[in-house]
This record gives sequence, C-alpha cells and structure tokens, in this order.
Amino acid sequence: MLRITELKLPLDHSDEHLKTAIAAYLGITETAIASYTVFKRSYDARKGQMMLAYIIDLDVGGLEKKLLAQFKADTHVMVSPDTSYHFVGQAPAQINLRPIVVGFGPCGIFAALLLAQMGFKPIVLERGKKVRERTKDTWDLWRKSTLHPESNVQFGEGGAGTFSDGKLYSQIKDPRHLGRKVLNEFVKAGAPDEILYVAKPHIGTFKLVGMVEKMRADIEALGGEIRFQQRVDDLILENTPDGNKQVRGVRVTDLVDGSSSELLSEHVVIALGHSARDSFEMMHERGVFMEAKPFAVGFRIEHPQSLIDAARWGKFAGHPLLGAADYKLVHHAANGRAVYSFCMCPGGTVVAATSEVGRVVTNGMSQYSRNERNANSGMVVSINPSDYPGGAMAGIEFQRQLESHAYVLGGENYNAPAQLVGDFLAARGSKDVGSVEPSYKPGVNWTDLASALPDYAITAMREALPEFGKKIRGYDMHDAVLTGVETRTSSPLRITRGDDCQSLNVRGLYPAGEGAGYAGGILSAGVDGIKVAEALALDILK
Repeated sequence: MLRITELKLPLDHSDEHLKTAIAAYLGITETAIASYTVFKRSYDARKGQMMLAYIIDLDVGGLEKKLLAQFKADTHVMVSPDTSYHFVGQAPAQINLRPIVVGFGPCGIFAALLLAQMGFKPIVLERGKKVRERTKDTWDLWRKSTLHPESNVQFGEGGAGTFSDGKLYSQIKDPRHLGRKVLNEFVKAGAPDEILYVAKPHIGTFKLVGMVEKMRADIEALGGEIRFQQRVDDLILENTPDGNKQVRGVRVTDLVDGSSSELLSEHVVIALGHSARDSFEMMHERGVFMEAKPFAVGFRIEHPQSLIDAARWGKFAGHPLLGAADYKLVHHAANGRAVYSFCMCPGGTVVAATSEVGRVVTNGMSQYSRNERNANSGMVVSINPSDYPGGAMAGIEFQRQLESHAYVLGGENYNAPAQLVGDFLAARGSKDVGSVEPSYKPGVNWTDLASALPDYAITAMREALPEFGKKIRGYDMHDAVLTGVETRTSSPLRITRGDDCQSLNVRGLYPAGEGAGYAGGILSAGVDGIKVAEALALDILK
C-alpha cells in the first residue's frame, strides 16, 4: 500500500475528483488504482482559500515499487504504515487472581476491554451508576440543584468524558497507532465512521451513552465483570523485602447496602479520573508515591457561535463540511503566566460539573450536532506546584478553596457566578445579561469575578482578552460571558509510575489515565488504558 500526504482539493470537490487527483499526482491512470481510503482529512484556509487536505492510502498493485522509486525524493509519497493493533499475548488457561480495574471512564474502559480481549477476565469496580441512571442524577443537578455526590458528571459509567464534547484527538506521541485502536473500537460501538478520518473527530454526549453501553456488553461477553456503585475505600498492601509494597487486593464499600468486602488481586489498575479526591487521599495515607504537578484554573467563556464561525471560516461559514468552528488560543502574560483556551466546545453548553457538596465547578459539553447558539471554552491560567506549597495533596485543597468560594459567589444554591467580559475588563461587577445568554444550568448569579481566582490569574486574563480579540474579532466583546470556576482541567497530582506502568513503590498497582496524571482527554486516556493493560498482561505472562 502507498500513502500520499498533503493532497489538496477545493472544498466542494466530488468523490470522482479525488480519485482523479490521486492519479494525476502519481502520473498513473485511474484504472491503475485498485482501491483507496481516506486516512485523514483536514482543512487548509491559508491564502484566502479553503482547501481540503488529504492523507490517502491506496493499492496500486504491481506499480508500488516503481512509484516508490520514482517518488523517492518526494516526502509526500511513502509506504503506508501498519496501523492495525497487535495483542501482546493471551491469558493462560488458569489465572489465580483476576486483575481489578478501578474506574470505568475512558481509561478504565479500554484497560478492561483490552484485558478481556486477551482473555484475562477483569473485574471492574465503578463507584458511580450505569450511564443512563447516572444521566438522570446529573440532570437533577442541572434542573433541580440537587447534587448526587456519588453519581454526577465526574462519577459513573463513561467517566467525565461522557458529559463533554466527545473530542477524539490528542497531541500525544503515538508511534504504535494505539489511538487508531481506540477509534476503531468506538466505531464498532456505534460511533460514525468519519471519526476515523476527519482531522478533529468528536462524538458528543448522546452518542457516547450508547457506545459506552455497547463496550460494557463486549467486556462482559468476553468474561469481564463490571460492578457498579462499588467504591474502593482502601488498598490491601503487603511489605516486601526491598522496603516497598505489593498490592494484594482492595477493600470495597457497596454503596447500595453499605456493606464492606475484600477483593483479592495482585494486579490493580487505578483509573480514577481527576476528581476522586477521597481515593487520592486514601492512597497518599497508604504511602503510595505521588507528587504535585502543574494544572490550570480559570473560567468558561461564551460567545455566539456565529461570531466564531465568521472569524474562523470567513465567507465559508455555514458550509456543511466545516460545521461549527473551534479555536485554540494562547497568550504569555507579562507576569509569566500562560493564558490559554481549554476544551473548546463549538455549539455547546456550559455545565455544572461538581462532585462535592457546597462547591461549584464548570465544564463544557456539546452534542454531535454542535448546533447550540453559543460557543464555549475554558479560558484558563497555568498553575504550578509553587503556587500551592504543601506536597502532593496541596493542589486538591487549592482547587477546593476556589470551588467553595465560587459556590458562595453563585448564591450557595449551585448557581455559578458570572460576569460580562466588558465588566471584567473594567473591573466592575455585572448586574444583568447582555446579548449572549449564558447556557449554564441551573443558572448564574451576576457578580464580580475578581475574587474568584488568585490576583495573578485575574491580571493575566485581563491582559490576554484584548490579545485574543486581535486573533478572533469580537472575542473580547462586552457581552461575552465568563462563568466560574473551571478548576478540574487536569489532575493536580501524578501517581508516578515506572517503565513497567507500575507504581514506583507499590508493585502490582498500575496508576493510569487522567487522574494519575498520564492523560488529558478521551483519546489519550483510552491509549493509556491500552498501555497499562499491555504492561499488566506481560507481568502476568512472565
């Protein structure tokens, strides 16, 4: 198979034009092309034109060697890489203790799926509920201001990614094409085929719900077991001669009847997500090695989606192939802070994302259609461990303080504090909505956000907004809405692991995914779940 990269055609070309362009680029007849597939399709809007840029894999039969020699100096023609997935092994006939996966978000799902596909029959422990029950509980917060601390945006089947834009792209290095394995499994579970080739694939919440259920069924059909409303409250550890520890199992609380039990295993994957703060505290008390890491805090910012479309697509705004436009912005402020957009959700809504009583947290969400009136994004400021001295757990306390204050600013009823951008820049409180209707539910309380974040963050954001307005016309418009606070951009700590994916000082414990500090988003979390499952399998097989 041959691969051609950077093959560009006009936005409104036909399928026939694509095959013609492939043949013309290689100087062959169209009949010489036995078949071709689009590996990736992206956009190129430079020079005032909107072009589609393709990566194409094609079968040219016996012409392959001749064409490779002919285009030896052309960096855009090469042999297609092998992107298929190859298992590292299969489970033996007898396994003394089945591996345990704690958490059933994207990382836990893929760790469990890979282990099940290799025959290891994992047991998954998820503190939250099945995805449809969890969705009802989440709507209770959004519609009735009633929080369910064990079943919400953060906890439950599918993890936090279920209530997001469903973005499926990442900037991680992926030489083994594990991301392709993630995307293929999503398509098998019901995702649209286009996620395999569009440059920035996404799914959206409603589609993710059905996909998660299908993947759960696949794991169970392969001998895996998923137990819901089972909270892991402790690790069973044994000291080893080298001064470290070995995991022997977990202690579990059944959240339905309150009973406690022990589940034994020498291989435990910890795929908690970034909000399982009580679990982090438990592991820290148990001496599991972890360290503070940088993260970011800020607000959600909302604009009319039409404004973003016009700024990004110009005269091509509204084209069905382009859809709702996104953006990525960064500004390095004079005080040394980086201010940047985070988790941008075109045509989406700002959602209540707290998991703790008396705290307000925001996040963004979109459906597959991305047809809501507003665009929203996190506008966040970099935070370093030196900003919250006190060790690995200090970042959690830093987040909690901001979230508790946001709860007060919002009116102590899970409404979020909000302010118009123009008022924020002028350092005065807002009193009412402008032309941009805030989408956050249950509602917002108009106020002054100056006290919602540390002074250095507010200063950096006030400097960044006009600069962003130079890149996207209207970004700093007076009526754009800031909603606070966004604190859970990533885990504030890392449960550090070695090259074998095991904890540095607890053998058999596999920290994984976003909560452990090794992923950021659905795709990278899924990839990390695969890596950890492989490492665990190899440890059993050896």
